[in-house]
Amino acid sequence: MPSQEIISMHNVCKSYKMGSQRLSVLKNIDFTVKKGEFTAILGPSGSGKSTLMNIIGCMDNLDSGLYELNSIPIHSTKEKELVKIRNHEIGFIFQNYHLIPTYNVMQNIIMPLLMRGHDRKTAERECREVISMLGLSDRLSHKPSELSGGQRQRVAIARALCSKPSLLLADEPTGALDQKSGTEVLGLFKKLHEMGNTIVMITHDMNVAKWAERTVNIVDGQIQ
Repeated sequence: MPSQEIISMHNVCKSYKMGSQRLSVLKNIDFTVKKGEFTAILGPSGSGKSTLMNIIGCMDNLDSGLYELNSIPIHSTKEKELVKIRNHEIGFIFQNYHLIPTYNVMQNIIMPLLMRGHDRKTAERECREVISMLGLSDRLSHKPSELSGGQRQRVAIARALCSKPSLLLADEPTGALDQKSGTEVLGLFKKLHEMGNTIVMITHDMNVAKWAERTVNIVDGQIQ
Protein backbone atom coordinates (compact mmCIF):
# COMPACT_ATOMS: atom_id res chain seq x y z
CA MET A 1 0.00 0.00 0.00
CA PRO A 2 1.48 3.40 -0.93
CA SER A 3 2.49 5.79 1.88
CA GLN A 4 -0.12 8.33 2.92
CA GLU A 5 0.57 11.88 1.79
CA ILE A 6 0.44 14.34 4.68
CA ILE A 7 0.95 17.31 2.31
CA SER A 8 -0.36 17.39 -1.25
CA MET A 9 -0.11 20.63 -3.26
CA HIS A 10 -0.95 21.09 -6.93
CA ASN A 11 -0.56 24.32 -8.93
CA VAL A 12 -0.54 26.48 -5.80
CA CYS A 13 -0.13 30.20 -6.52
CA LYS A 14 0.13 33.16 -4.16
CA SER A 15 0.58 36.86 -4.81
CA TYR A 16 0.43 40.05 -2.75
CA LYS A 17 -0.76 43.51 -3.70
CA MET A 18 2.06 46.08 -3.68
CA GLY A 19 0.56 49.48 -4.34
CA SER A 20 -1.14 49.30 -7.73
CA GLN A 21 0.68 46.10 -8.73
CA ARG A 22 0.57 42.46 -7.69
CA LEU A 23 3.75 40.63 -6.74
CA SER A 24 3.70 36.94 -7.62
CA VAL A 25 5.40 35.05 -4.78
CA LEU A 26 4.52 31.39 -5.42
CA LYS A 27 4.09 30.09 -8.97
CA ASN A 28 2.39 26.76 -9.69
CA ILE A 29 3.82 24.89 -6.72
CA ASP A 30 3.55 21.09 -6.88
CA PHE A 31 4.75 19.61 -3.60
CA THR A 32 4.07 16.44 -1.64
CA VAL A 33 5.31 15.06 1.68
CA LYS A 34 4.57 11.48 2.70
CA LYS A 35 3.85 10.38 6.24
CA GLY A 36 7.09 9.86 8.16
CA GLU A 37 9.29 11.92 5.80
CA PHE A 38 11.80 14.55 6.93
CA THR A 39 11.86 17.22 4.22
CA ALA A 40 13.86 20.45 4.09
CA ILE A 41 12.62 23.38 1.99
CA LEU A 42 15.79 25.22 1.04
CA GLY A 43 15.90 28.69 -0.47
CA PRO A 44 17.54 32.11 -0.19
CA SER A 45 15.86 35.19 1.24
CA GLY A 46 13.02 36.29 -1.03
CA SER A 47 12.65 32.87 -2.66
CA GLY A 48 9.09 32.34 -1.38
CA LYS A 49 9.95 29.72 1.24
CA SER A 50 8.37 31.69 4.11
CA THR A 51 5.17 32.18 2.12
CA LEU A 52 5.12 28.46 1.31
CA MET A 53 5.61 27.69 5.01
CA ASN A 54 2.70 30.00 5.94
CA ILE A 55 0.43 28.21 3.49
CA ILE A 56 1.56 24.75 4.68
CA GLY A 57 0.88 25.92 8.25
CA CYS A 58 -2.60 27.26 7.35
CA MET A 59 -1.49 30.76 8.39
CA ASP A 60 -2.07 32.25 4.93
CA ASN A 61 -4.52 31.50 2.13
CA LEU A 62 -3.50 30.42 -1.35
CA ASP A 63 -4.85 32.32 -4.38
CA SER A 64 -5.39 29.27 -6.55
CA GLY A 65 -4.56 25.59 -6.73
CA LEU A 66 -5.22 22.67 -4.42
CA TYR A 67 -3.76 21.95 -0.98
CA GLU A 68 -4.65 18.97 1.18
CA LEU A 69 -3.18 18.46 4.65
CA ASN A 70 -3.68 14.94 5.98
CA SER A 71 -6.52 14.57 3.40
CA ILE A 72 -8.24 17.79 4.59
CA PRO A 73 -8.94 20.17 1.64
CA ILE A 74 -7.32 23.32 3.05
CA HIS A 75 -7.99 25.27 -0.16
CA SER A 76 -11.74 25.15 0.52
CA THR A 77 -11.75 25.31 4.33
CA LYS A 78 -13.13 28.33 6.24
CA GLU A 79 -10.94 30.30 8.66
CA LYS A 80 -12.84 29.08 11.75
CA GLU A 81 -12.01 25.48 10.83
CA LEU A 82 -8.43 26.37 9.92
CA VAL A 83 -7.83 27.47 13.52
CA LYS A 84 -8.79 23.96 14.71
CA ILE A 85 -6.61 22.37 12.02
CA ARG A 86 -3.60 24.48 13.06
CA ASN A 87 -4.10 23.45 16.68
CA HIS A 88 -4.59 19.73 16.05
CA GLU A 89 -2.65 18.83 12.89
CA ILE A 90 0.50 21.00 13.07
CA GLY A 91 3.23 21.39 15.67
CA PHE A 92 5.03 24.69 15.06
CA ILE A 93 8.71 25.21 15.92
CA PHE A 94 9.96 28.76 15.36
CA GLN A 95 13.42 30.29 15.13
CA ASN A 96 12.79 32.50 18.17
CA TYR A 97 10.96 29.82 20.19
CA HIS A 98 7.77 31.86 20.90
CA LEU A 99 7.78 30.87 24.58
CA ILE A 100 5.79 32.85 27.15
CA PRO A 101 8.45 34.53 29.34
CA THR A 102 6.36 34.58 32.54
CA TYR A 103 5.58 30.83 32.31
CA ASN A 104 7.96 28.13 33.46
CA VAL A 105 9.00 25.22 31.23
CA MET A 106 6.12 22.93 32.21
CA GLN A 107 3.53 25.70 31.77
CA ASN A 108 4.88 26.51 28.31
CA ILE A 109 4.85 22.86 27.22
CA ILE A 110 1.33 22.01 28.41
CA MET A 111 -0.29 25.27 27.30
CA PRO A 112 -1.71 23.88 23.98
CA LEU A 113 -3.31 20.97 25.85
CA LEU A 114 -4.88 23.28 28.44
CA MET A 115 -6.27 25.41 25.61
CA ARG A 116 -7.99 22.27 24.29
CA GLY A 117 -9.68 21.68 27.62
CA HIS A 118 -7.37 19.15 29.26
CA ASP A 119 -7.07 19.50 33.04
CA ARG A 120 -3.60 20.37 34.29
CA LYS A 121 -2.78 16.99 35.88
CA THR A 122 -3.78 15.09 32.73
CA ALA A 123 -1.80 17.49 30.52
CA GLU A 124 1.30 17.14 32.70
CA ARG A 125 1.00 13.34 32.73
CA GLU A 126 0.63 13.18 28.93
CA CYS A 127 3.72 15.33 28.43
CA ARG A 128 6.08 13.58 30.88
CA GLU A 129 7.44 11.08 28.35
CA VAL A 130 8.27 13.80 25.81
CA ILE A 131 9.80 15.99 28.53
CA SER A 132 12.03 13.14 29.68
CA MET A 133 13.07 12.23 26.12
CA LEU A 134 14.15 15.82 25.48
CA GLY A 135 16.17 16.03 28.70
CA LEU A 136 14.04 18.72 30.32
CA SER A 137 12.92 16.93 33.49
CA ASP A 138 15.28 18.95 35.70
CA ARG A 139 14.27 22.28 34.12
CA LEU A 140 10.49 22.24 34.58
CA SER A 141 10.34 25.11 37.09
CA HIS A 142 12.75 27.33 35.11
CA LYS A 143 11.58 30.38 33.16
CA PRO A 144 12.80 30.78 29.53
CA SER A 145 15.24 33.52 30.62
CA GLU A 146 17.01 30.91 32.79
CA LEU A 147 17.63 28.55 29.87
CA SER A 148 20.20 28.41 27.08
CA GLY A 149 19.08 28.86 23.48
CA GLY A 150 19.30 25.13 22.84
CA GLN A 151 17.20 24.38 25.93
CA ARG A 152 14.56 26.92 24.84
CA GLN A 153 14.31 25.26 21.45
CA ARG A 154 13.91 21.88 23.14
CA VAL A 155 11.02 23.34 25.16
CA ALA A 156 9.46 24.58 21.91
CA ILE A 157 9.89 21.11 20.35
CA ALA A 158 8.34 19.46 23.43
CA ARG A 159 5.37 21.85 23.25
CA ALA A 160 4.87 20.91 19.58
CA LEU A 161 5.19 17.15 20.21
CA CYS A 162 2.80 16.98 23.16
CA SER A 163 -0.08 17.93 20.88
CA LYS A 164 0.62 14.73 18.85
CA PRO A 165 0.43 16.59 15.51
CA SER A 166 0.39 15.00 12.06
CA LEU A 167 3.17 17.39 10.99
CA LEU A 168 6.07 19.16 12.69
CA LEU A 169 6.71 22.44 10.86
CA ALA A 170 10.06 24.03 11.76
CA ASP A 171 10.99 27.54 10.61
CA GLU A 172 14.78 28.07 10.65
CA PRO A 173 14.94 26.07 13.92
CA THR A 174 18.69 26.60 14.40
CA GLY A 175 18.80 30.22 13.20
CA ALA A 176 19.20 31.70 16.69
CA LEU A 177 21.59 29.04 18.01
CA ASP A 178 25.35 28.63 18.13
CA GLN A 179 26.84 25.79 16.11
CA LYS A 180 27.01 23.28 19.00
CA SER A 181 23.41 23.88 20.10
CA GLY A 182 22.24 23.90 16.48
CA THR A 183 23.86 20.52 15.84
CA GLU A 184 22.20 19.10 18.98
CA VAL A 185 18.77 20.33 17.84
CA LEU A 186 19.26 18.89 14.35
CA GLY A 187 20.30 15.58 15.89
CA LEU A 188 17.06 15.69 17.85
CA PHE A 189 15.05 16.23 14.65
CA LYS A 190 16.81 13.22 13.14
CA LYS A 191 15.84 11.14 16.18
CA LEU A 192 12.22 12.33 15.95
CA HIS A 193 12.18 11.40 12.26
CA GLU A 194 13.48 7.92 13.09
CA MET A 195 10.61 7.61 15.58
CA GLY A 196 8.14 8.15 12.72
CA ASN A 197 7.39 11.87 12.94
CA THR A 198 6.70 13.82 9.74
CA ILE A 199 8.88 16.95 9.64
CA VAL A 200 9.08 19.87 7.22
CA MET A 201 11.97 22.24 7.95
CA ILE A 202 12.38 25.66 6.33
CA THR A 203 15.97 26.86 5.97
CA HIS A 204 18.32 29.03 3.92
CA ASP A 205 21.35 26.99 5.05
CA MET A 206 22.49 24.06 2.91
CA ASN A 207 24.37 22.52 5.86
CA VAL A 208 21.16 22.47 7.89
CA ALA A 209 19.15 21.05 4.98
CA LYS A 210 21.59 18.12 4.71
CA TRP A 211 20.20 16.70 7.95
CA ALA A 212 16.86 16.06 6.25
CA GLU A 213 15.97 12.90 4.34
CA ARG A 214 15.02 14.98 1.30
CA THR A 215 15.72 18.56 0.20
CA VAL A 216 13.40 20.61 -1.99
CA ASN A 217 14.86 23.80 -3.50
CA ILE A 218 12.70 26.87 -4.03
CA VAL A 219 13.93 29.78 -6.17
CA ASP A 220 11.90 32.80 -7.30
CA GLY A 221 8.68 31.21 -6.11
CA GLN A 222 9.15 27.97 -8.00
CA ILE A 223 10.27 24.53 -6.82
CA GLN A 224 13.31 23.45 -8.81
